[in-house]
Parts: sequence; C-alpha cells; structure tokens
Amino acid sequence: MSGAYPHPYPFSAIVGQEDLKLALLLNAVSPEVGGVLVRGEKGTAKSTAVRALAKLLPPIKVVSGCPYSCDPEAPNPECPAGPHSLDVPAEVRPVRLVELPVGASTDRLAGTLDIEKALAEGKKAFEPGILAAAHRGILYVDEVNLLSDHLVDLLLDVAAMGVNHVEREGVSVRHPSRFILVGTMNPEEGELRPQLLDRFGVTVEVTGSPDPAERVEVVRRRLHHEADPREFAEKWSAGDAEFARLVDEARARLAETYLPDGILYKIATLCAELGVDGLRGDIVTAKTARTLAAWEGRVEVAVDDVRRAALLALSHRRRRGPFEQPGIDPDELENALQDDPDPGPPDGPSGGAPPPGGSRLQEDGGGDKPGTGLEHPAGETSEARAGTGERGYAASEPFKPIRLEVPEKGRGGPLGRRSRIVGSPLGGHVGDREAEGSARDVALGATIRSAAPHQRMRGRSGPGMLVRTGDLREKVRESREGNLILFLVDASGSMAARSRMSAVKGAVLSLLSDAYQRRDKVGLISFRGEGAQLVLPPTSSVDLAAPRLDELPTGGRTPLAAGLVKAAEVLEHERLRDAARRPLLVLLTDGRATAGPDPRRAAAGLRSLDVASVVVDTEEGHVRLGMAGGVADTLGARHLRLDDLRADSLVQLVERRRVA
Repeated sequence: MSGAYPHPYPFSAIVGQEDLKLALLLNAVSPEVGGVLVRGEKGTAKSTAVRALAKLLPPIKVVSGCPYSCDPEAPNPECPAGPHSLDVPAEVRPVRLVELPVGASTDRLAGTLDIEKALAEGKKAFEPGILAAAHRGILYVDEVNLLSDHLVDLLLDVAAMGVNHVEREGVSVRHPSRFILVGTMNPEEGELRPQLLDRFGVTVEVTGSPDPAERVEVVRRRLHHEADPREFAEKWSAGDAEFARLVDEARARLAETYLPDGILYKIATLCAELGVDGLRGDIVTAKTARTLAAWEGRVEVAVDDVRRAALLALSHRRRRGPFEQPGIDPDELENALQDDPDPGPPDGPSGGAPPPGGSRLQEDGGGDKPGTGLEHPAGETSEARAGTGERGYAASEPFKPIRLEVPEKGRGGPLGRRSRIVGSPLGGHVGDREAEGSARDVALGATIRSAAPHQRMRGRSGPGMLVRTGDLREKVRESREGNLILFLVDASGSMAARSRMSAVKGAVLSLLSDAYQRRDKVGLISFRGEGAQLVLPPTSSVDLAAPRLDELPTGGRTPLAAGLVKAAEVLEHERLRDAARRPLLVLLTDGRATAGPDPRRAAAGLRSLDVASVVVDTEEGHVRLGMAGGVADTLGARHLRLDDLRADSLVQLVERRRVA
C-alpha cells in the first residue's frame, strides 16, 4: 500500500515525461478513462510517477473499520463486513495505492477463508484480499507483462464486472472492486496478453531524455530526495497541492463538459478507418477527449482533443498479431480527421481497400494448392549475394500449430501455458498430502477428516477443533509452465531448393506465435556454411525473433554437427542462468550433413543433457532418404513431418520421448 512509502517522490518534481503525467492526471480526473499502461525501458520514472499519483486524488469518505471501503452515503447492503446502517460512523482517508506483486497467489488477490478462525473457533470467516483493499483506489501492477495467467484471468473478470466473487471451502462472498488499474512494463521482457492489454484505457510509451541538461536535473533531484526525503517532499508540496486542486476542479467541470454529435461521429469514423477492433476504442477515446477538455478548462470537446485522445487510447488497440508493433501513423490519423472525408472508394485498380491480411496475397493471384504450407509461395527477399550463392526467403503463410511440450511433469518452473508442472502453489487443486512442517496451503477438508478422530477425547471442551501437527494436510496443485523453446534451423543451400526455406520460416513463425501466447522464452540458432550462429540469444521478448527470422539468409553447405554442438552450449549456459525453466529443442532439418564431422556424436552429447527435443523433418518429394528420422533416434527426440505441425493435421497428440 501507499503507506509503505512515507515520503514518495513528489509528482510535481518529475522532470519531463509529459505524456506519462498527462495520462495519469486524466485518470485522476475521470477513473472511467479505464487506467494506464506505461511501456518503456528501465529507469524512466514509470513506477515513481505512479506512486506519486495517489497524493493528487481527493480523499474519500468510508465506513469506519470496513475493509471493503464502503461509502457511508451508499453502503453496500451485501458487504461481507456489514450490513451497515445509515448512521454508521464514517471517516475520511486518502485514496489507497495498492500494489499487486507479480508472484501473488489467487487467494492473496481475491481473498480466502480465514483458516485460523475456521479451525480455532469453528466459524466461517472471509479474509479479504488485494481486490478489496484496492476498491475506490489505485491498483498498481509493476512488470504487468510478467503477471501469471491465473491472475490475469481474475483481473479481467473483476475489471469487466466491477465485482469480486469468491467461492472458497463453502464460503461465498461478493464485494465491489472498482479501481484505477495502472500497469508498468518493459517491452524487452515480453509483451502483454492481448485480453489484458485491451482492458487498459490508455497507453503511454516512455523513453529516457536525450537532453543532457534534463538528465542532469533528474539526477540532481533524485540525489536530493534520497538524501532527505522529508525536506524534498516539503519543497515540492506546493506543486503537488496545485495539481491536486486542478484535479478537483476538473472533476467538477467534467459533468458540464459537452461532447457534440459531430465530434462523436469523428471518433466513430476514426476508429473504423484505423481498423480498431470492437467498440471499446470508440468509448475510451470519447471519454479521454472529454476528460482532456475538462482538464484544460473547456466545456466543449474539440477536434484537437480527439486527436490527442486517439494517440493515447488507440495505439495499443491496433495490434494485429504478436509480432506487429502497436502505434498510429500520424498521416492516417490526420486523414481520418479531415473535415470532409471522401466517402468514395480509394483510387487504384482494385477499386477498394485491400482486405485484412491482404499483404499476404500475391499480386499475380496464382493458383496455389491449399494445405501444403506453401499456399502463398514467397519470392526471394533479396538478390543472390555476389559470389556466395546466399538467398533470403520470406516466410510462407503462418498457421495454428500443435502444442509441443516437455513430456515429463516439472516441479515448479515459471508459470505459463505449455508444459505441466506439479507442486506449484498457484495451480489447480488436484489432491492433498501430509504437510511438511507448517502448511502454507491448507487442504481444509482433508485436515478436518484427519483430525476428526481426536474430537471425542475425554475431558475436551470449548469451541473449534483439536488439530495436531500430524493432522495438517496441504493441497497438491497442478499448473503449466513456460519453457525455453530453442529453435535450431537448417539454413543451408539444400533448404533453398523449391523454396523449402519459406515453408520452414512459416513453421517457425507459427511456433513463435504459439510461444508468445504460452509465455515462453525463445532462442534461435541457424547453421549453414562452415558453422552455426546464435541468431537470437534466449529472450522473453518473443517478437524480437520475427525480424531475425525474416533476415535469415540461406545458402552454403550443411554443418549439422556444428548446429547441435552450438545448441548444447546455449542450453548449458541457460541452465546455469535459469535452472527452473525447462528447455525444449526444436530442430528443423532434412537430416543431411555435407560439412563437418558426423552429427551422431554431437546428437548423442546433446541427448546426455536430458533435454526434451523435437525433430521436424523438412524433406520433400516422393523419394525420401529419411535421414532426419535417424537424427531424431540419436537425440531421443519426437519425430514430426513439417505438415504434422498443423493443429488440424492430428486428431490427438501424445507427447513422448524415447529413453536411452
């Protein structure tokens, strides 16, 4: 909570970052804007600005002692701490800033049964969580892109309904939970799940200032704050008080701010022309534009308000895929906001705008055969490099792949959506076991059954149950983890024949999209010529792999052994850095080796690392040598054909691995 920061950095002392400050102030004026997502590199005052926001909000009146922040003028008749009478004692307190840790459990976020009261007093009691504390305040999630899926799902439900509904061990509780959702993230550490991304009203991109004078002032103020936080806070208290006054006045003015129908029509036209999905973009843009006008002291929304609001509210809603960067082209924005837009079809031979995904269609409209992975065969992306025979090929049409996973169950790796793990404190309840020491995740039903024989002991009296140490049972949970997916791609000259490399790139692109959705870390190695190259070191930012894959040249001989040795080196290094994240090697090759030593020895060495592997056979034609199958046997890997990667090509997938 904000109390953990007795002297937070003053909002008015933040140097620069005007877009960030404006987005936060607009949400302070009107929480209906829908929250803020702040994207940017580390050290750009993201967290500092968010923690300073709470002091600018007007204090709120709450029912004294109510952990759910009930409003005494309209108390919740179903409040778990109530019911509250109309003459209940009230108090005025500052707005809370509640932080959600990335590694929090579902019970910590939503609330849970009070185990102590249930066992000691025999009473069903609810222990409120973070969502109760954040009601009528600010919920802040630092590194929101690293938030576990089970927490994301819960946040989505509560953000949509404004109500938290908890069912735990026979206890059913509902309470309001409306808050300003603020998240900060560094895109280098991975992108945000699209469903949660859409829940943020506005988005701001922040970067460090290139101006030396501004950077010096940032350092000067930070050093002063660290040396004497109290004095620094007093120095800037007048500036924060002025911001708080302006927020209060803008809130009062907002009810009178008028949104003309003509401006509303411009917003709808703008969202339609920019291809914004759904209607949330229209609604948020309208609310943001109206709040902008109120903040600047005007009672009628103008076109410039719409322009500025669109940059905040629509950039993250235009994303079409995991590898497309969000943003709005200023020229598109200006064209859509013209006073007299041309309603007719655009000029051009087609007489209309290209359909969604039209960039994937070939201009010649050739009759491609469906279902081969080469529906739209891509031409060379560049001319052959002089004297080397190297060529670059664009990826073929991506597809929905099957789920590749590590066959054995893990023991608590990083949460994700790929391979199964047992023992995670955040997974689904699948059983129980005797607690080792003090149980952190009590299985109440199993504990009561174990303790039941002791309850008729002679001389025992009083409420509650007699629970011995040996009676405690804890839940066994099962969840899924994110893995390290290391792609090892044959980029030799043999792969260039008949545009096979286009199909391989399309397959890898499809698997990368799947890795993005399943919260994986990815790496990319290619081998060609005389050796292997680490094209992309393992990273959580999956979208970095797409441009590296697109630029991957093809040509030369096939040093398969060098590729396997390089993969072993990378996996060994990653095991030292992140031992909890289990790897999955995906080798795409036809199995041929025309350079370097025999690959069987390198494959056996890689197998000794006990790494789950999949070999994707890229060989084509009616006559096949089947050499990739031999590589898979030596690796102890699953062997798939390129076409087998398609989700619709198999009715059922059973993941297995041969044991040496």
